Amino acid sequence: MWPVIWSIALAFTATLAQAQSYPARPVRIVVPFAPGGATDIVTRIVAQRLTDLWGQTVVVDNRAGAGGNIGGDIVAKAAPDGYTVLMTSGSIVTANQHMYKKMPFDPERDLIAVTNVASGPQIVAVNASFPGKTLQDLIAAARAKPKAINFGSAGFGTQTHLAAENFITAAGIDVTHVPYKGEGPALADLVGGQIQFVTPNLSAAIGFVQQGKLRALAVTSKERVKQLPNVPTVAETLSGFENLGWFGFVVPAGTPSAIVNRIHQDTVKVLQAAEVRQRFEQLGMAPVGNTPKAFAQAIKAESAVWAKVIRARKLYVD
Repeated sequence: MWPVIWSIALAFTATLAQAQSYPARPVRIVVPFAPGGATDIVTRIVAQRLTDLWGQTVVVDNRAGAGGNIGGDIVAKAAPDGYTVLMTSGSIVTANQHMYKKMPFDPERDLIAVTNVASGPQIVAVNASFPGKTLQDLIAAARAKPKAINFGSAGFGTQTHLAAENFITAAGIDVTHVPYKGEGPALADLVGGQIQFVTPNLSAAIGFVQQGKLRALAVTSKERVKQLPNVPTVAETLSGFENLGWFGFVVPAGTPSAIVNRIHQDTVKVLQAAEVRQRFEQLGMAPVGNTPKAFAQAIKAESAVWAKVIRARKLYVD
């Protein structure tokens, strides 16, 4: 009995020491989309503060493609030591496994939830030269010419794609999907007039709206946002509509719980900083910082919801 107890004690002590010394070298946060999107923006805000807190460089590594699955797969197959972290948008760990017929990894089996970092609404955005001035104008134009209007997204199954699908279903319109490798490229083409609308995260698009390069027709939250007080909600046109996006840290399965908890606790410290909260507020984002257990439960519940939506809409990708 004593040898067993001694072995357990030694293992616990070693794990605790590992967590206390973490991080002892640079940490990589994989962003599974191109630069310029909400996932990238949120990551860079938090990464800089973690660098200051840890005294170690936190590197942001953009690995775009396959609706976030390329970046997700990199982290799922990385060493479970806390030095490779994924900033996932909600869809990668809740919707993709139901949408993609061939997934390179299993989110439930291969990744561990750490904490939801931030949440916020999307907007329905059009090019500044779009003739319609309201959401109802966009809906009327789409109904008049089915499939003629193109909408962009950060990729199949991403939060921006699913937000658009929710809006399309609620509006009863038939439009054409143009997937990109991130919100940044989709927004660039929207500004350039190559596509007609996008449902980007508010944090990624607010700068374009404030500069007059894009027009926000509606926000997807239940209530109007103070960053764009004159922009109505989608629900003001389509009763009951709501859609929110979120971004959180996950790590490879097998990562010691002490390190998972260390990343969580230090991320919460970052999110409590006044300058971080102010920056998120400017972007229309709300810091979260929930526990690994609570985050895992939320992911599981949301995954069940998207499974039903994807089956109903037949949103499958080979």
